[in-house]
Amino acid sequence: MFKIVRRRDLNPTVIMMDIEAPLVANKAKAGQFIILRVDEEGERIPLTVAGTNKKEGTVEIIFQVVGASTLLLAHKQVGDYLQDFVGPLGEPSEVEGFNKVCVIGGGAGCAIALPVARALHENGAKVTSIVGFRNKDLVILEDEFKEVSDEYILMSDDGSAGTKGLVTNALEELLKKGEKFDRVICIGPLIMMKFVCLLTKKYNIKTVVSMNPIMIDGTGMCGCCRLTVGGKVKFACVDGPDFDGHEVDFDEAINRNKMYRDFERKKYEETCNLFKKEVK
Repeated sequence: MFKIVRRRDLNPTVIMMDIEAPLVANKAKAGQFIILRVDEEGERIPLTVAGTNKKEGTVEIIFQVVGASTLLLAHKQVGDYLQDFVGPLGEPSEVEGFNKVCVIGGGAGCAIALPVARALHENGAKVTSIVGFRNKDLVILEDEFKEVSDEYILMSDDGSAGTKGLVTNALEELLKKGEKFDRVICIGPLIMMKFVCLLTKKYNIKTVVSMNPIMIDGTGMCGCCRLTVGGKVKFACVDGPDFDGHEVDFDEAINRNKMYRDFERKKYEETCNLFKKEVK
């Protein structure tokens, strides 16, 4: 059993938790993930390691409530326990040997982008962070990004936070001004990553994307995170989650990801109804 020692609600649907898991905390690196189960009957959920505290033996996770299992997790409070918490899994992000890197995060994907930006900063790279949200109410981790970024650019769809527009607008403006990046690292919704990669391909900038958004089981057995990279079949959880964005078949990944939405919604509603009954 793994104890929840801290909890912070970042916005109405995104929650940060620190979990007591010293073995994981001692080994986890930026870009890797864990698999947890809320209870004995719960499904496995892969979540990126958002941070670690080796001294306290804790692992920070950030998740968005999108389905039944994340809804169950969201009802856990400080002092409660999780059934399983396994990791670190996946290949660590490449964070050494860079002079100037642009880290792009979209929505809840910022939780994955932050530890990568932090690791790059700690390794001496100059970090430009571009983050995007639909509106000001959904903005998360602003102070944390500013702490590890030489330049922080906030974008919102409606202009209620930062500058109105998309992350691609901010990136293209920098590139047109002559900004040079050793690498662009992009993490967020699939459609966002696709258009960032289309843009950086024009400028011949190597771009790495994290395919965490399509992971379900996290062990390679379910096959749900299967994708095509450079014409070859890969699995996000065991071969990644980081891949060369210019080689990822995003259209295929987007279509496959849509297959599970109706099922996720149904399970989410069933779980909501269960909590309502318990309250009554």
